[in-house]
Amino acid sequence: MATAKKPADHAFANTLKTVKTASGRSASYFSLPELAKTYPNVAKLPVSMRIVLESVLRNCDGKKVTADHVARVANWAPNAERVDEIPFVVARVVLQDFTGVPLLADLAAMRNVAVEKGKNPRTIEPLCPVDLVVDHSVMVDYYGTKDAIDLNMKLEFERNKERYEFMKWGMQAFETFGVVPPGFGIVHQVNLEYLARGVFEKGGVVYPDSLVGTDSHTTMINGIGVVGWGVGGIEAEAAMLDQPVYFLTPDVVGFELTGRLREGVTATDLVLTVTEILRREKVVGKFVEFYGEGTESLTLPDRATIANMAPEYGATMGFFPVDARTLDYMRGTGRTKDEIEMLEAYFKAQKMFGIPRRGEIRYSKEVSLDLGTVAPSLAGPKRPQDRIELGNLKREFTELFSKPVSANGFNQPPEKLHQTYTTKSGIPIKNGDVLIAAITSCTNTSNPAVLLAAGLLAKKAVEAGLTVKPHVKTSLAPGSRVVTTYLDKAGLTPYLDKLGFTLAGYGCTTCIGNAGDLTAELNEVIYKNDLVCAAVLSGNRNFEARIHPNLKANFLASPPLVVAYAIAGNVTRDLMTEPVGQGTNGRDVYLGDIWPTSDEIGALMKLAMDGKAFRENYAQVKSNPGKLWERIEGVRGETYTWPRSTYIARPPFFDEFHLTPGMANMGIKGARAMALFGDSITTDHISPAGSIKEQSPAGHWLKAHGVSKADFNSYGSRRGHHDVMVRGTFANVRIKNLMIPPLPDGSREEGGLTIYMDGSKKFIYDAAMKYMENGVPTIVFAGEEYGTGSSRDWAAKGTALLGIKAVVARSYERIHRANLVGMGVLPLQFKGDDSWQTLGIKGDETFDVLLGTEIKPQQDATLVICSKDGGKRDVRVTLRIDTPIEVDYYKHGGILPFVLRQLLAAA
Repeated sequence: MATAKKPADHAFANTLKTVKTASGRSASYFSLPELAKTYPNVAKLPVSMRIVLESVLRNCDGKKVTADHVARVANWAPNAERVDEIPFVVARVVLQDFTGVPLLADLAAMRNVAVEKGKNPRTIEPLCPVDLVVDHSVMVDYYGTKDAIDLNMKLEFERNKERYEFMKWGMQAFETFGVVPPGFGIVHQVNLEYLARGVFEKGGVVYPDSLVGTDSHTTMINGIGVVGWGVGGIEAEAAMLDQPVYFLTPDVVGFELTGRLREGVTATDLVLTVTEILRREKVVGKFVEFYGEGTESLTLPDRATIANMAPEYGATMGFFPVDARTLDYMRGTGRTKDEIEMLEAYFKAQKMFGIPRRGEIRYSKEVSLDLGTVAPSLAGPKRPQDRIELGNLKREFTELFSKPVSANGFNQPPEKLHQTYTTKSGIPIKNGDVLIAAITSCTNTSNPAVLLAAGLLAKKAVEAGLTVKPHVKTSLAPGSRVVTTYLDKAGLTPYLDKLGFTLAGYGCTTCIGNAGDLTAELNEVIYKNDLVCAAVLSGNRNFEARIHPNLKANFLASPPLVVAYAIAGNVTRDLMTEPVGQGTNGRDVYLGDIWPTSDEIGALMKLAMDGKAFRENYAQVKSNPGKLWERIEGVRGETYTWPRSTYIARPPFFDEFHLTPGMANMGIKGARAMALFGDSITTDHISPAGSIKEQSPAGHWLKAHGVSKADFNSYGSRRGHHDVMVRGTFANVRIKNLMIPPLPDGSREEGGLTIYMDGSKKFIYDAAMKYMENGVPTIVFAGEEYGTGSSRDWAAKGTALLGIKAVVARSYERIHRANLVGMGVLPLQFKGDDSWQTLGIKGDETFDVLLGTEIKPQQDATLVICSKDGGKRDVRVTLRIDTPIEVDYYKHGGILPFVLRQLLAAA
């Protein structure tokens, strides 16, 4: 990590001041109030921008960060044209294991290259703290029994042994690389409860915690006043290796919260409402900063719940400033007195302590919400921003059941909705039946209020004689072991167990596609009758095929609503007017009968915020990580020897690496279309994280290498092996390539298919290999919001390895656009109302992309469309290489070769 220059040499040496804590401890800091004497605008900056400014000020070295950068950020104007990039040096980096393993593989490969070029392998070393939290690997194979967690963890270690051995190598090979082993919790909750420090101190200088993480929901940390967001592993590697995180100067949207939440309304209901509002406000690529007296009233976990879903509303961050509630949370989660005192003293000295009120800060735009208007809600059935008030779910699902797919519907005959089908064992199944009910995901499991609410609802339900329908797969996967500690202390665990919500694991399960399979007979009846069955989960993602490939309707809900729908058993039961179920003696029991009050929840909250319990839990990360983890043994040494594995392989990104880049590729000639996609193609569509189908290219490869179907594991767990991942790229079972002609009934074939240039239909992977063999570049065309979803570097890495040289879309999600550039793939954007549809592109044309003699950020480029009949058209498009540093990345063939050349040149 870059460090501040010595005060005498620093361009802004006069800003170095001293801060003193209540106990008398002193430290130096770079003072923004002092800088404001030169740049008065600083006093009105959004708090999030001031924290960015502090990093730029402190790391001003005249090279990567200059005095001009300081001046530009200090003079941030709410509605200026956004053309300048900010070099943001972060304090640390956080990884989860799905994205962290390929990142570690890249670092290992860089060390191999260093040795091959005669350099010291330790030239490649993270220069800031890096923590990898293993949270994405546990799957819900076993559920509903007391031994489910032990059985699931045993399977997890059997499946992932090779990956965990690789992590163990990384722990001993790199000084700054640490691992939180499986079974401790979800990365974002562990980050909130354990890794976040509030402020750091280095060389006598104190500065705010900041980070990037290889998961889009890294933004959860914004709830505690930490500036940070999700990036792909590609950008995270650069941050680890002394590169600033470069981003365009953002707009900052102020979101004023007023009033108070009503009785019975949860933080989940609030975040789904916020997501709906901000999607409508089009905040993609912007900072959102919350302020106002309503914001001040929210607990820290409520704030974290809202911050978590910034990717769902499209923002770079959903930021909450540090205030007294932040300090309370730090105490309640076991931080030391010294840390908390310095956090308070520092933010007060910087005049950044407290929630701002209206008029105190200049924002690019302001949005407001009265908390008293928020109603109980769910979101779905296919996107997190599609909020449905609880009382409208029955009507909405009934309408969507028969609406065409183009209207977000399921295109089913209305009369089919209430027909009953029977499994081989006699279980009746209907459309709308809830087959998965999961309390899971980082959004909610960090929030004790909603988890205690779920436990209290379960208690009242059991006491009323209610039970869960036999077709529902129930699971509880908290984000932290502390959750089960306070549920046990509150006496609520037995009631959750009674309803089937037994502990299945600590990790990101159902929300990431690790729900485990349904029974064979359920899958059979769904597939045979084309049923639209449902999952209800306390997650943040419900994209098509993400939860389970056979469940078409997936609804996000609060943990207590998950329990309620598990009891109701079908989403066509109106829980606002109809009984949840029949209890003792057949008595109708309504949601209001079992819904806990805020006083009942509040009475138990003291059990959840016990600093001693947090300290004891996280002390075990190093002192007692568990026997399963202790038995893992990895390769030792400074360089990795790449043992034979179907999980880990040396990545090909540095094959034929040279210390100097070749001539920059100044365009594309004679390309063919690989795919024509519609709107909202997510990273789930591009690089699936779920199960691997036996008859897919990845399945064929695994079987050819001696892996049985039972041991396929998931795409996410195999991200360390490019041969699997490139075959999984664009392999989602729900993706629709519109190059393929419609079926006789007008519907579209699903799956990773394309039309090759000879007119034959092939898997995208097979077609890509043929194109590459023949030296033919390819292009993907898409609509709005291309690449939304999790910040998966493999969505870009797989695209590059398939030989796709450019993507042309109507608009992009922030992280995926950056990742495409980072892998040397051109992101191009249609202008105005242009789209591949309006331009009449069919997929049988050839294409050139002309960039001119020099690449400039966001310049115009020319897309030349050459029709089969010999016609030719020139279309102007925007080059979405957004910043000067991205131009350098592209010229070097991507960010990784660029960084590696810099490191080796300095060695």
